[in-house]
Formats: sequence, C-alpha cells, structure tokens
Amino acid sequence: MSEFCHLHLHTEYSLLDGAIKIKDLAARLKEMGMTSCAITDHGVMYGAVSFYKAMTEAGIHPVIGCEVYVAPGSRFDKSVAIGDNSRAYNHLVLLARNNDGLVNLNRLVSAGFTEGFYRRPRIDEELLARWHEGLICLSGCVAGKVACMINDGNFEGARATAIEYDKLFGRGSYYLEIQANTTAVQARVNSGLVKISRETGIPLVATNDCHYLNKSDYEAQDVLLCISTAARIDDENRMRMSCDEFYVKSEAQMRQFFPDLAEAIDNSGRIADMCSAEYDFNTVHLPVFEVPAEYGSHEDYLSHLIERGLGDRFESMPPMGSEDEYRKRADYELSVISSMGYTDYYLIVWDFINYSKTHSVTVGPGRGSGAGSLVAYAIGITDIDPIRYGLVFERFLNSERVSMPDFDVDFNDERRQIAIDYVTAKYGKNRVAHVVTFGTLAARQAVKDVARVLNMPVAQSNKLTKMIPFSPGMTLKNALEISTEFKECYEQDPESKRVIDMAMRIEGLPRNASTHAAGIIISGKDITDIAPLAVNDDTTVVQFAKADVESIGLLKFDFLGLRTLTVLQDCIDMIARNFGINIELNRIPLDDSDVYKMIGSGDTVGVFQLESRGMTSFMKQLEPESLEDIIAGISLYRPGPMDQIPKYVDCRHNPSHITYDHPLLEPILNVTYGCAIYQEQVMQIVRDLAGFSMGQSDNIRRAMSKKKKSMMENYRQLFMYGGTDDKGRQIDGAIRRGVPEKTAAKIFDDVSGFAGYAFNKSHAACYALVGYWTAYLKFHYPSEFMAAILNSFRTELDKASYYISCCEDLGLRILPPDINKSTEKFTTEEGGAIRIGLSVIKNVGEGAILDVLAERDRNGRFKSFEDFLVRSSRSGIKRNVCEALILSSALDCFGVNRARMVACVQTELEKLVASSNSNIDGQMSLFDMGEQVTGDVSIFVPDIPEYPDDIKLGYEKEMVGIYLSGNPLDQYRHTIGRLVTFDMGEARDKAELDGIDSLDDNRQVAMCGLVTSKKTRYTKRKTMLATIACEDLFGSYEVMLYGKSFDELNRIIEKNRAYIFVGRRQVRDGEGLSMFVSACFPLSNDEKDIARICGDRAYCLAIKESGRNDLSTRSDGFNTPDNRADISGYSDSEDIPYDVAANLHVGEDAVTSDTVLRIRYSGSIRSPEFERLVYFLAYFHGDMPVEVEFASDGTVKRLDRICDVMTDKRVIEFLGDIVGDDNITFC
Repeated sequence: MSEFCHLHLHTEYSLLDGAIKIKDLAARLKEMGMTSCAITDHGVMYGAVSFYKAMTEAGIHPVIGCEVYVAPGSRFDKSVAIGDNSRAYNHLVLLARNNDGLVNLNRLVSAGFTEGFYRRPRIDEELLARWHEGLICLSGCVAGKVACMINDGNFEGARATAIEYDKLFGRGSYYLEIQANTTAVQARVNSGLVKISRETGIPLVATNDCHYLNKSDYEAQDVLLCISTAARIDDENRMRMSCDEFYVKSEAQMRQFFPDLAEAIDNSGRIADMCSAEYDFNTVHLPVFEVPAEYGSHEDYLSHLIERGLGDRFESMPPMGSEDEYRKRADYELSVISSMGYTDYYLIVWDFINYSKTHSVTVGPGRGSGAGSLVAYAIGITDIDPIRYGLVFERFLNSERVSMPDFDVDFNDERRQIAIDYVTAKYGKNRVAHVVTFGTLAARQAVKDVARVLNMPVAQSNKLTKMIPFSPGMTLKNALEISTEFKECYEQDPESKRVIDMAMRIEGLPRNASTHAAGIIISGKDITDIAPLAVNDDTTVVQFAKADVESIGLLKFDFLGLRTLTVLQDCIDMIARNFGINIELNRIPLDDSDVYKMIGSGDTVGVFQLESRGMTSFMKQLEPESLEDIIAGISLYRPGPMDQIPKYVDCRHNPSHITYDHPLLEPILNVTYGCAIYQEQVMQIVRDLAGFSMGQSDNIRRAMSKKKKSMMENYRQLFMYGGTDDKGRQIDGAIRRGVPEKTAAKIFDDVSGFAGYAFNKSHAACYALVGYWTAYLKFHYPSEFMAAILNSFRTELDKASYYISCCEDLGLRILPPDINKSTEKFTTEEGGAIRIGLSVIKNVGEGAILDVLAERDRNGRFKSFEDFLVRSSRSGIKRNVCEALILSSALDCFGVNRARMVACVQTELEKLVASSNSNIDGQMSLFDMGEQVTGDVSIFVPDIPEYPDDIKLGYEKEMVGIYLSGNPLDQYRHTIGRLVTFDMGEARDKAELDGIDSLDDNRQVAMCGLVTSKKTRYTKRKTMLATIACEDLFGSYEVMLYGKSFDELNRIIEKNRAYIFVGRRQVRDGEGLSMFVSACFPLSNDEKDIARICGDRAYCLAIKESGRNDLSTRSDGFNTPDNRADISGYSDSEDIPYDVAANLHVGEDAVTSDTVLRIRYSGSIRSPEFERLVYFLAYFHGDMPVEVEFASDGTVKRLDRICDVMTDKRVIEFLGDIVGDDNITFC
C-alpha cells in the first residue's frame, strides 16, 4: 500500500487565499508521518524554491506543481460573452514529473502572465499541447473543466474532455481528481469522475485542495479572503469557502473519507514517487561575455582594461603611494576574481556602465562593498580610490567565504532605462528580467486589516494600531512583551483580543507581489529554463524572491535610480550652456576648503546625505575639512553609532583626548580620531592584533554582527590565545603579539559589541563623494544647482516648496513662468535668478507645452496677448491650456490683467479657431477697444478688474503647485518659528532616517497649516468627517476632523487661511502624514493670540510630547535663558489634571527680593486654569521671581525658578489678561 501524498495544496503564495505557511507545513507533515507533499499555488510558482528547500531540509520529498488557469478558448481572447455559461478560465493541476517537466511548467506559468493574462494568468490548450512533456496532470477542483461539465449536467462532454486530456498527457500521466470535502457540488463531481474512470480506465487520485493547515484555521483563511476582496466578515454575498474541510488531512482521514476508493489514495503516493524534479543550487547561470578576438582569454581582456584604467586614473589623480602598490593589489584582486569564476561578472558590469557613461547616463561612483575593489575602480565600475580611503576588497569578495558578488549601481533616475534596455538588447529579452518582491502582512498592517474585516470602529482600530511599537521586524508577540499599553488592551478588551489573536494567525503572510526597485536578472540561458516569469504593471519579473533567485544560480544586478545623479547631470548641462565649461565629476578637486567651510557652516540645503536637520547640526559641530570627515559623518549619523558622535566631535577638535587601548590600534583608528566606526576597522583589528587573514576576519565580523554565540567563543579564544583556525592555519593570537590578556579581552568585547552597528565604509565613501560633488556645484554654481534641484521635482512642485524658500536665503530669485522666456524646465537667468519652466504648469501636458515652444521657435516671441491668442488658435492649442498659462502668470508679460485674459479666452478663442480663413495680423490690439471686429469674427473683451490677491494666489498654487506672487505664510514666519513643535521638513528628515512608519506614532504635535482644500462627508456610522489638505513652509499634509472636533472646529476652518493645528500625527495609507485635530487656532502675529495658544491644554501637551519642552526653536527676540520649564509630568487625562505642586516650594514662605511679581489667585492649585498659568510663566521665562497668593487661605508660595517671568511690558499685559490686572502686584 502506497503512502498518501497531498498533491493539491495552496501555500501562503496563493496570495490572500492560501493560509499555509511553508515553515509550519513541514513540521505538520512530519508530525503526521507523511514523506512527500506537493505545492500547487494558484497560477504562480512564487513559493516553489522556498517550498523545495523547506521540504528537503525536513526529509520530505517535494513535488513541484501549479494549479493553472486554462482559458476556455484562446489565451489571447480577453473577453467572456455576457449571459453565456462559459467562464474566463478553468482550473487544472500540473505536476513536474522530471526536470524537463519543470522547465515546461515554467514556460506554461510564464505564458499565463506574458500572453494570456485576463483576470488571472491563463494558458490554453495550444500551450498544453506544446509543453506537456514531463508533466503529470490532475483534472482539478470543482472549477476544473471536466468537473464543471459534470456539474452542468454535460456528462458526455466531461467524458470526452477527460479522454482528450488522457491522450495528450498519456495513460498514467493524467488523473481524475476526487476531493475529500462534504459539499453537495463536490459529491456530484466525485460521483461523475468515478463513473468516467470506470468507463474509460483513466485512473483516479484523491486530494483535498488544501488552503489552510488545520481545521481550526478555517476562520483565518476566511479573514484572508475578506482582506483580498475588501469585504467584511458579516457581508452576506461575499466570497467564501463552502465548508471547513480544506485543510491538510492525515492519511487516515483521507482513507476514511474514501473507504471504497483505496486505489485513488494509493495513486497519490505513486504520483509523488514518479515526480523527481529538482532545483540546481550549484550552477551559476552567468552570461559569457564576448571579448575582442585579439585577447586570448577573459582574464587577458580584464587585465588589459585594468592596466589601461590605472593609467587613466593616475593621470587624473596621483596615486596614494607608489604605482607598484596599486598594480600589486590589482594583481591580487584579479587572481581572486579569476579563481572564483567572476571574471565575466566584472566584464558584464563594466560593459553596461561603460555604455551608460558614453550615452549620457550619469552613473554613481559606487555603492556598497564593491567600492573596496581596486579592479572595479581601475576599469570604471566605481569612482573612489580604495587605497586612498582604506577600503577593503575582502569585504566585497572573500575567497574564504564563497558568495555571489553584488555590484549595486546608481544611475540617473530619468535615464536608468537606457542601461536596462542595453542589457536587454545585448543578452536577449528572454534572458533579462526584474525580480519580484512581496509585501507582507506586518504587525500593524495585520491588525489594521483584521480590525476592518471584523468591524472594529476605525477610531478604535487606529488607537490599537498605534500601540504597536515602530521597529523594523516588530511582531505582535514582541509588541505584547514590549508595550504595556498594548498588552493591557489585549488582556482587558475582548474585541481587541479577538482582533490581535486573529492578526497573529495571518501575520507574516505575503499580501501582494510587486517589483524589486532595482534588481535585474541577466541569465546565460532563457530564464524560463530555470524559473517562471510573471508580469507586474507591464514589467516582467522572475517569480522567485531575491534569495531564492540567487540560490538557483540567477545573478541579480542592481540598477538603482538616484535622483541626485539626475540633479548633477542637469546642473552640469546648465553650466556648460551658461559658461562653456565642461565639468567631469571624477575630476572635481576634493580638497576645496571653501566647500568644506560651507558644509561646516550649516549651508547644506540640497547637499546629498547632509541636508537633514540632524546631519546639518552634526556638520556644524564637526566642521569637516576632508572627505574622510564626511565619510565618518555619514557612517555615524544613524541609529546605534549616533552615541559616538559627541566623542568623535570632541576628539576631532581636541586631539589630546584621543586614546587607544593598545598601540596596535592607532594605525587602524587614527583616521577616525580613536573611534571605531567602520566594519572594515573591525576586520583590520582582528587581522592586525591576532593574525587572522583578511578573509577570515570578515567571517569573524559577520559572526560578531549576528551574535552567533556558538562561533563567538571559539573566535574569542583564537583572538586572545591563538591556535588553529577552521582552515588549519596557525593563528598567533593577540597575547603572543604583545597585547596584555585583560586588554585583549576588552578589545574583543568592545569590537564584538560594536560590530553589530558598524557601517560599511565603502558605501559611506561613495555617498560622501556624491555629497561632496553636490556641495561643490552648489558653492561654485548656486543658481544652476538649485535650478537642477527644482527640475528634479518639477512634476511634484508641492514637494519643492522647501527648496524654493531656500533659494531666497541663498540670494536667488525665483521668477514666474513666462511664455516668452521659459523653456520646458527650470532655467537660470542673469543676476542669480531661476525661471520656472512651462512643464510645471498643471492641466497643460507635455505635448501642449512642446507645441507652444515649437510655435515660438518657428515664428519668434509672442508680441502681445493678441498675437498669442491668434497663433494659439492656428496651432491647435486648447482653451484649457491657454487658461492654465494665464492663471499661472505665464502671460503677465503682456501687461493685461489675468481676469480679462481669461474672460477673453473663454469667449473668443473658439471664434478664432472657427474662422480659420480670417487674418487679423496687423490689426489693432484687442485691448485698444472693448470690441474688435476681425473678418467675420467679433471679439469682445470685457472690461473687468483683476482677481483679488487671494484668488490670484489660489490659482497660482493650483496651476503651478507653489505660490508665485508671495507665500501667504511668509508674513507669519516669525510666529511659526515660535509656536510649531513639528513641521514637514522634520517629517521628511525623520522618514528618511527611520522610515515613514516612524511617524505613525500618535504623538501630539502643533503644526502650521495653510488650508488648500476642504472636503466633508458622512461616514458609514452616519457621522461627519472633514478631510483638510494643508501645507506648511516645507510640504503638504492632511488634517482630519471627526466627532467632537468636527462639531467644534469645522465651522472656523476656511480655505486659503492659515492655522495652528494641534493633534495626533499618523501616517495615511503608508505614505503621507495625517493629523487628527483636537485644537485649532487662526494663525496671527498678535501677541495676545499667541499667549492664548501657549496657555491651551492641547498645545501644552504638544510641547511636552515634542521632547522640546522649552520650545528651543523660538525666535521671538525675548531674552530667554537655557533653563526652561520641566513639564514632563504633564498628562492629557481629562480626569487627572497636571500636578503642578512639584513646581512650588511647598511650605516655604515668600522670600523677599529686589523685585517679585505676586499673583493673587482665587482658584485651586489643581485646576486647569492654574496649570495654564504655570505654562504661560514657564514659556515666557525670565529673571523676575513669581509668588502666588492663594485667596482661599491667604498663603503665599514662591514658584520654582523655572517660572521666573520676563519683565517685558507685553508679557505683563498678557498675564493681566489671564489673571486680571488687579491681581498683579510688584513687591
């Protein structure tokens, strides 16, 4: 009797349908004593390699398959006749009998995406006839063609179809699939299939169409279906499984279900035994690079490129040391590259980079550990000298740890496709593809999705989600251990517990497939011979994720698009046009002291990697003088190493403070002032102090960073005392090399702790070089540089508003679009001016702009509005284009007000178009009289006034994305600086450093916002919701009013007005910042209004939660010392007012002094009013002591010195407004 095998099983890669996690499946199969299993996901093979690895590791025989979708006719027919009984597809299960079958399965699944996709990836009978060899076919579930015919009562058709498939695949390779569930449809189908089998001899096989692991997982899989279909659990007509039997049953359960069909059970095991398809994990499918005929080998050609390249490098920049040192290292690297079989890899990368550089595609100087290769530098793959900057080759390619090389290459993001198209053309479109990636149900997303499905109110769902700590890799299990609030909610609220429990069951499952941002596969053979393909948004991708792709020998090349490289190229092009100077990035001098002074002064706007607020502050402290300083800065400014910044800065400016645990460390750490920063330094310490090889040092570094305890103790002994390593080599050990035992132990422990967050110097050096290039161009060509920055944002100018405001600080004027002066993009003009390009204008389109520019090039500048209107009518330029140009200010050069021009266009342009035979050239201007008759056309120009300023500004914002005549917020800059605790500039910085989700923390903030739009609607719960689009001086965000805040605040919020919004921040749809508002104040420069804001409870909470209790950014001109109010005890609880007793010297009588301000107070010390008073005093902190006389008992208490108040007359007047003038005395 053969063992039963599940041959129809959907893993987690049947996205949001299969709930079987591969890692859990292996354990369950072992538990049930099963020795084989198949994977048959819907239309895809996403999980095939992962499944194969997991099953093999568990000692279970893997069967690779797919439940394919088969079109009823041709795969190219992308329609289904309305009202007929045909379907868009049927199901069919295909299993790979052998490796030929696996290749054919790859081809079929790929064609389903590339040729037959219609709702699902579909194949057809033609493809089955072409690629059926090596496959075993099962007739499928109740959605299979044979089953559908049985269910429709067409038994003869079902019988004939089964016979056709049996002939195609051959007897013994086609099976009628009966399934073990209790639905009426399945019972009818099973009965029909048994009858067909008896009449035709086609064998039966039993399966269970598994979608979840255990019967108890039915609800989890049902929730997944709801997530997939955007349904809720209680929706009546939603998609759902027809019963709870679709789980991984035991053999006994299967035999019990089919007691009279033992042969069908046994056949499953026989089929599994027939299937022997395997994945090859030992072959690298690298293309063979064709070298010129005059070179005897690939090594010879690479050697030639190295020698030629070193000569070019030495010419442009003298070597750091002798040329022989460079050639010796190049020879060593070449020997390693050749011995590991990666010569072709280097040549392939060199080739597409060389092509890009010679076809106007800017390429970055490198990225990642590849910059440590001198060979890569010599032949132009990278552009930073690894010897000059102490970069280590073994960090990239280690002969003692065989791994695939991986050059990550940055390209101009607007021209990256040129490089991709080149390799596609060179190696063939069948051998080049992108890499798939999967979005997963991470902790927060899982809770959010499950809460929606289970009908938890949105507000409660948001609150629950915010309790989950933000951290990469955070799980719900960890969240329950870390977050007391989250755990309490889980234990005390049954509804939350249900949501969290269900979320934990689906957490980690893939949610959707997308395309890797940069990964490109280049194969030495057709990719479908190795792996299946899919199509995501018209992009062809290999169906296996990055790790699986590499494990089967397909090499990934990263083609990354970097906006900064586009900026650099655009800037260089403008410099060439304006000054006739051709700048080569690689020849920019790296010792320009003025550039470093600019960076050290904090002028870092637009400087790559250095422009965030935190990094700018760091650079001001550091005052860099060399590229090494910037490399260190980039490496330090990240979580973990940040703790070393104070020490680094101190030692940088005070060399006498530098210490070393042992003299052997000095040559390694002197470049970073005694601080260990880089991974390469870890390797060098292990090598130089203990005698390990550099390759083995990298292995030790990896073990340290991953905290592999089993390996660490062995390495510790070798490091300290020496011995024989795992390669049989003798290691001296640090003690033998003169390091005292205690010192050696300390060094090892310090290095072990540091290795986990040490940064790759090669990567930092490359990005520091790009940063320096941007700084150099900014310093020497500021207008061209800032114009290039703005060009990179020209399709999303709302994001460029920050850079536009910075132009003013740099003394650069931003000029509005001009129909006669603007080109398509931002350009520079004399006197430090930048002209906005016409392509920025919304509602126009690139084609229309090119038409306008072509008309101007053909017939010269537009002489007047009349001339523009006439020529536009002849050129086919539409009315909406003309209106957009007018409202954007592009036609202001004609001296006619915008309202009048718009009115004229609205009434007269169509007349001009209609009268194409009329010729009004040379006529009087349309504005010389109210009405002008030209030919048969009467043109009427109404005499109307210009739009009001706020309307003009609104149109400018709508058309261009920015304000041209003046930002309405400019008048409030001073006040904004005093009041806001958070802005979009800070949001951008935090998102770049910690990820966008780090802003999803429910923190109370106070933000400035100019309202640009406002929409109100009813929610499903019949309550009103207002969605308000706002922008501050740095970017856009969204404000939400709901419930009580809607009732109280909606009526006071108007479009085109500015406010201070106070509320809790969150991330909207994983992208933009949003805020649920609890308080709102019209923005005003009036000091009394400012004082009222400062005394507001919600605003005070925003100060406290900002971590800036002192509002240190305040720029009000008052004399404010550094010691500010400590409001850390503040709570937003409505039931427990802030305990201000800590701010009083309780029991202490009033102390006399020269001048003391006394306030008579009639309320309670625990009242909200007294709380606001304390905040007011702390905010306007000064030198005058304050006493409070309590009217209730006459006692006088001296407030803490943090409440000493300013003596400014305005402050005293505001205080009088709060407590009453009669209640203030001086004594």
